[in-house]
Amino acid sequence: MAERPPTPPVALQQAREQTIRALCEHFAADHLDDGELERRLDGVHRADTLDALRGLVSDLPALRPDGAPAGPPRPGMTMARPESVSPAETVIALMGAAKRAGSWTPPRHLHVFALMGGVELDFRTAALPPGVSEITIFAMMGGVEIVVPPGLHVEVNGMGVMGGFDHRAGVAPPTDPNAPVLRIGGFAVMGGVEIRSRYPGENNRDARLRERDERRQLRGQARRIKRGD
Repeated sequence: MAERPPTPPVALQQAREQTIRALCEHFAADHLDDGELERRLDGVHRADTLDALRGLVSDLPALRPDGAPAGPPRPGMTMARPESVSPAETVIALMGAAKRAGSWTPPRHLHVFALMGGVELDFRTAALPPGVSEITIFAMMGGVEIVVPPGLHVEVNGMGVMGGFDHRAGVAPPTDPNAPVLRIGGFAVMGGVEIRSRYPGENNRDARLRERDERRQLRGQARRIKRGD
């Protein structure tokens, strides 16, 4: 039997978000206790296939037709004027390093090449264009680190060949068509692409603690809904 092709990262991210919302509503409906909710939420973040995500809710009863709890609001982000945004730019790290950070304005399409080198792209205080901005990456025996603000929706559709694209599910797609969206694709050949969400001034440890606290807040929100507060 032929192996199934891997699930596209964008579809997997969206399925994770839907599963988290469903689990919180099941908790509010008394279908799960605290310990079981925690176990299944951990399973969501470990799941790497759609079947694994479906398995986390397949044994639960049907949900009542109520809205699922809403996630935390998106913080405001700096928007660039469309006329100030260039159509395309290129960043190259050849056996060296390249970095874009601070108050910069990303182009509509950024091409990134990391050949035995490293590239860092920090969007936390960037002036992002409205709508979709694209990043196309080619990393060979090199690495690309991308840091985004927590409120930014990121779509990832990259492929790793003896390498990988490392990205955790983030916020849901915005309903406003002018809201900034970052779409990342490309190839990592014996290299890696890492996408992390952090506030300005926040390091990796602080971000992990914040994400843990946000998950606690999400569970608390589900408990309040169950109590009818």
